[in-house]
Amino acid sequence: MTAAHTDSVTSDGKAGSETAGHGENFSLEHYLDPAAHTFEQRFEEFRPYVTNARGSGFVLREITGPAGPVVQVRDPDGGETRELIMLGSNNYLGLGSEPEIIEAAVAATREFGVGCGGPPLLNGTTSLHRRLEERLAETKGCESAMVFSSGYAANVGWVTGLLRNGDTLLYDEQSHASLYDGIQLGRVRSMAFQHNDLRHLRHRLMQVRWRNPGANIVVAVEGVYSMDGDIAPLPEIRALCDSFGAWLAIDDAHGTGVLGARGHGTAEHFGLGDGSVELYMGTFSKVFATTGGFVAGSKDLVDTLRFFARSYMFSASLSPAVVAAVLASIDFIDAHPERVRQLHDNTAYFARELRRMGFTVDPQTAIIPILVPQRLAVAEVVAALHRAGVFVNGVEFPAVPREQQRLRVSMMATLTRDQLDFALEQISTVARSFGFHPEQEGAA
Repeated sequence: MTAAHTDSVTSDGKAGSETAGHGENFSLEHYLDPAAHTFEQRFEEFRPYVTNARGSGFVLREITGPAGPVVQVRDPDGGETRELIMLGSNNYLGLGSEPEIIEAAVAATREFGVGCGGPPLLNGTTSLHRRLEERLAETKGCESAMVFSSGYAANVGWVTGLLRNGDTLLYDEQSHASLYDGIQLGRVRSMAFQHNDLRHLRHRLMQVRWRNPGANIVVAVEGVYSMDGDIAPLPEIRALCDSFGAWLAIDDAHGTGVLGARGHGTAEHFGLGDGSVELYMGTFSKVFATTGGFVAGSKDLVDTLRFFARSYMFSASLSPAVVAAVLASIDFIDAHPERVRQLHDNTAYFARELRRMGFTVDPQTAIIPILVPQRLAVAEVVAALHRAGVFVNGVEFPAVPREQQRLRVSMMATLTRDQLDFALEQISTVARSFGFHPEQEGAA
C-alpha cells in the first residue's frame, strides 16, 4: 500500500500520475465518498474524521506559551492547561524562545513597524531583508539569495519560475508536497525516481539524455527527508549530475541548522564546497522556528527568479520582526556551535535508550520514527502520551504506508537529560499498555 498519490506532468509532458512510497505529499481525499456531490455532503462525510482527530489531541492542540522544550497545552475538555515535554517540534535548536532572538524581533518592529505594506519588488525590501539575503547566500556558499513569504512559496516559486518547455525535472519520490504542487502549477515535464536510489536516478538521467541530448535537467532532492529523517547521498548525486550535465537542487528545510559542524546544512555535512550546488531551497519554519523561506544560487538565477517566481512577485514581504529573528538566529548558530552538538548528543542518547528497550531506531538526523503496529490507532497512542505528559506527533496513512504508521519524535537541543528520561519512561509505559513494547511477545 502506497502512502501518497498525486497527479503530475510526466516525462512526455502529459497529465499522468505518480505514486510515491510515502512522505509529505499526500491527500485525504480517500476519506470522502466519491458519491458525495454537494459541499454539504462532503463536509458531513469528513466530519467524523475531524471530530476524532480533534478529540484525541492528534491535531490542533492549543499551546498557550512559547515553543520550548516544555510547553503548556490547553486540554479541549475543561480548558485546564497541562505541562508537556515537547517531542513534536521542528524548533530543533530551541531558537524559538531564545531571549536575544526575541529581543532582535522586538527591536526590528520598533524600527521598521509590523510590516512592509507590499511585495519585495515594489516596496517590501528593507535593509533587513537585504542583509538576511546576504547572510543566507554566505551560509550556503552561493552568490545570492532571495527570501519568500513561506517555504511552500519558495519551492513552488523556483520550480515555476525556472523551468520552461523542454526542461526536465527529476525528483525524489519522497519530496515535499510543495514541490509536487510546483510541478503541477507549472505543468513541468518531470519524472520521479525511487527514494535515494542512485541506480534509478541514473536510469532517469539516461532516459532524458537519450530523448533530448541538449535539455536542461534539474535533479531535486531533500537534504533530510522529514518522515524517516534519512539523508540524501549528496556526493553520489552530485557526481551523477556532473556526468549528465544536470543541475542539483537541494531542499534543505530539515538540514539547515541541524547538519554540518556549523549547522550550515547537508552539503557541509558531506564536505561539499562552495558552489557545489546550483540551487538551494530552505525554510525558516524548522530550525529558525518562525515562517518564511529562501532560495540561494547564482546571482543570475536569483535575479531571474525575482521576476519569474509568481509566489515571490505577488506575495507581501516577510515582516521585519521575522527577518530580524532569522538574522539573529544565524548569528546565534555561528556563535554557539555547541548548540548544534547538543542536538546531536540528545538525539544519540534518546536513540540509544530506545534501542536499550528493544525499539529498532537508527536516526541519521534529529528525527526519530518509532513504528506503531497497524492494528493500533495511532491517535489513541498519541492521546495516551499526551495524558502522560509527552507531546509527540503521530503519522498515519496516507502520510506513510499503513504498515509504517509511527510516532515521529523531533529532538530539541534544549531538552535536558531529566526531560529525555521522563519522556523515555512514558513511551515505554504507553507502549506496554498498548501491547507494542518490544519485550512483549507478539508486539508487532
